[in-house]
Amino acid sequence: MSASGAYDVIVIGVGGMGSATVYELASRGLRVLGLERFDVPHDMGSSHGVNRIIRLAYFEHPSYVPLLRRAYERWLELELASGEQLLHITGSLDVGPEDGMVFPGSLQSCEEHALPHEVLTSAELSGHFPGVRPPDGWMGVYQPDGGFVLSERAIVSHVSAALGRGAEVRAREAVLEWQSTGDRVQVETSRGSYEAGALVLTSGAWAGPQAPSLDGLLTPERQVMGWFQPLRPELFAPAACPVVIGEFEEGLYYSFPVFGIPGFKIGKFHHLGEATIAEDLDREVRDEDEAALRQAVARYFPEANGPTLSLRACMFTNTPDEHFIIDALPGAPNVFVAAGFSGHGYKFCSLVGEIMADLATLGETDHDISLFRLDRFEAGGRTSR
Repeated sequence: MSASGAYDVIVIGVGGMGSATVYELASRGLRVLGLERFDVPHDMGSSHGVNRIIRLAYFEHPSYVPLLRRAYERWLELELASGEQLLHITGSLDVGPEDGMVFPGSLQSCEEHALPHEVLTSAELSGHFPGVRPPDGWMGVYQPDGGFVLSERAIVSHVSAALGRGAEVRAREAVLEWQSTGDRVQVETSRGSYEAGALVLTSGAWAGPQAPSLDGLLTPERQVMGWFQPLRPELFAPAACPVVIGEFEEGLYYSFPVFGIPGFKIGKFHHLGEATIAEDLDREVRDEDEAALRQAVARYFPEANGPTLSLRACMFTNTPDEHFIIDALPGAPNVFVAAGFSGHGYKFCSLVGEIMADLATLGETDHDISLFRLDRFEAGGRTSR
């Protein structure tokens, strides 16, 4: 079936970031079209697998904390709009060597922004949370506001609320090309042609091919999440087990208490280091994928080291410095991109929707997004964090 139409804003990609953007634009009374190449929701990108961590103690950079405070507010507002609990608070625990990256970075964010927190030795940490067993001499930062967001349900809630506010969302409709022509944008898809005053790209691992000016800045990477049957389930219930970021000898890991589907959930940042392209992602899970996860479970969460219950592949889309890209595209002042969330972006979806709606309608936002500007990569600035 062919289609056509004119809109105030078109949003390409209706996953975590795109669904929030469509919702925010519709809430402001704009005529908005969301285009999604897969289903709503789907398991082809970066948002499936029940939940994603949210945390205020942010080792990546203290400047994220004010944005996170607003993200929490917007998640709570979405809960009120949808009538469904999406944000679950368990506390967050950031663990690692005292001279590493995670512990000092998280502590710095807590101290700079006066966040309530507790510094724990490895012995104190295991005493508080018996399911977690860090090596002797390691340190932890416990921050009580951390937890997780139900990632797929949040997409459903954003889209349902957007539709109720007059948005139009079209799934299974791939974008073939787009063109900015002065103050209008033309979009061609597999089913029709559309135009709008502004375009927002929130297409995750597909954003790079859709915007040549992002060439070399977005690298999709294969990830695998695992769920393992706890030997002592009571230690890994949400009331007893916080979400964890662990800077372990085997790599940087993240974990969740049992929730939604059976099993203690764990993943490894950058997993096996497999760069890919979105269309070619290997979704088959192999023995080495399980081994990369189980080595951490066995050593640091031994009471969770039971039989495998589920393994699922997904993607990160990484920037060179692993900070986000949120900006207008060069040469196209009415085309805006939110991409490159580098494995730590989902928690910001509720806020990114607000920011992208600001940019698409006003060309600016009151939120400090200076860390995410494209021009930071100019003059040889493509360095890792």
